[in-house]
Amino acid sequence: MSVIKQRNDPMEKRAVSRIVEGIPATDGAGVELTRVIGSPTLDMLDPFLLLDVFRSDDPDDYIAGFPSHPHRGFETVSYLLNGRLRHKDNAGHEDVIGPGGVQWMTAGRGIVHSEMPEQEGGLLAGFQLWVNLPASHKMTEPAYQEFDAGRIPVERRQDGSEIRVIAGRTRQGTEGPVRQPLTDPLYLDVTLPAGSEFSEVVTDGHNAFLFLFEGDAELVDVNGRPVALRPDQLAVLAQGRQVEVRAGVAGARFLLVAGRPLNEPVARGGPFVMNTRAEVQQAFEDYNSGRF
Repeated sequence: MSVIKQRNDPMEKRAVSRIVEGIPATDGAGVELTRVIGSPTLDMLDPFLLLDVFRSDDPDDYIAGFPSHPHRGFETVSYLLNGRLRHKDNAGHEDVIGPGGVQWMTAGRGIVHSEMPEQEGGLLAGFQLWVNLPASHKMTEPAYQEFDAGRIPVERRQDGSEIRVIAGRTRQGTEGPVRQPLTDPLYLDVTLPAGSEFSEVVTDGHNAFLFLFEGDAELVDVNGRPVALRPDQLAVLAQGRQVEVRAGVAGARFLLVAGRPLNEPVARGGPFVMNTRAEVQQAFEDYNSGRF
């Protein structure tokens, strides 16, 4: 007698619940980018508040960078594919994010920082992800987790696939250097050869997305039908544990990101993300009064 798999099966495939197209945006001092999360199309995917994609070989699109600006109440994750960004903050911290490097910054109670391109020509490409903090940790002290490309492990599978593990652990046991027990994130940069198949376990109950930025890929939707994903599309993944992807004829490269939802009220005010409007107003008052 056959058994029909129920939707609460812990090894159920994570199907595509929706596909999101990013929208053109500018930030900082006029940096051209694509906003994928944090847009009218996808306001947030708890605990993820924003995903910006920047990629240009025209210095006019990025050279003005992101001059000094504040944050409070969440984390910023900068992951660079090409180029260099110099980071400075008002506490005296300074570092350069290079190709393949990541900076996981906990803004906590408040920080003022800048992120400025080091080059005046060539390709600048990467991502910035905002990850929410729970109410109990929004006013924690600022902190950094910074790793250059050489400190991010690369898992190589038999079919030629390569998985750069920034946060979390793969099914084969490769563990990324970033630690954040509050949201228990998974952050993978996956490169697949043409026609290959990728399978990974994602914690059941966590929200997850896949953002394709090179090649093409095929997943399935919640009705079991094939879904083709094109570059610069984000697939929101339904619940389950098993993510399965087939690369197209040009191969595929994508981010696979997941995290524990906080299920708390979210109040945004530009660079501040709190739980209430009053807390956002207090953040503006603290910043304007020099209390960051």
